[in-house]
Amino acid sequence: MSNRLVLVVLGKQGAGKGTQCARLSERYHIPHVSTGDILRAAVKAGTPVGVEVKEVLDRGELVSDDLIMRLIEERLSESDAVAGALLDGCTRTLGQAEALENLLGPTGVSLVLNIDVPTELVTKRLSARRVCQECGTIYTDTDVSAVSGTCEKCGGDVVQRADDTPEAIATRLAAYERDTRPLLDFYAARGLLVDVDGDQSVDAVSDAIHQVLVERGLL
Repeated sequence: MSNRLVLVVLGKQGAGKGTQCARLSERYHIPHVSTGDILRAAVKAGTPVGVEVKEVLDRGELVSDDLIMRLIEERLSESDAVAGALLDGCTRTLGQAEALENLLGPTGVSLVLNIDVPTELVTKRLSARRVCQECGTIYTDTDVSAVSGTCEKCGGDVVQRADDTPEAIATRLAAYERDTRPLLDFYAARGLLVDVDGDQSVDAVSDAIHQVLVERGLL
């Protein structure tokens, strides 16, 4: 796995990780591996791990690091991930980071991109975010589809997620500071961490990431 381009993408909720991963996936022809998407897909497919995940979720409990990493291992073994992957939502804890290191080997993670955006800005972004319940397309509250409540791509209902309310956002950002921020030190100590300014246009962020990969000799 060491020859693969495996990028871990970190950042606060609302930093633009999903948007950048989608763009980078298309640009570098490696899959965008989102933990949330994997969880939903595994449950829907009824895989052995998916059945375990469903039981955990049905009990209202959090999915353990062990289960998350088993799902990641399954996903990275698929044919479209031979050349690498963009990991979005994994790692979120030191336990996951250590497990991923064991899974991939010491040179398995090519680089860790921390999309850095001020808390005030991500709070504003999340509060304005609207999502299609069918296809997952993201809009802002001023987009035509958000105002009409109907997705222009699939016709599904466009809504505000329950975890995008001010109270929920504050809780999620607090969890980020507690559980995820320690990862920055973990990866910095390994020489893998690069901060990317997320307070600029989507194109500018993509270009900055590309430049970092070129400078690191990863492309």
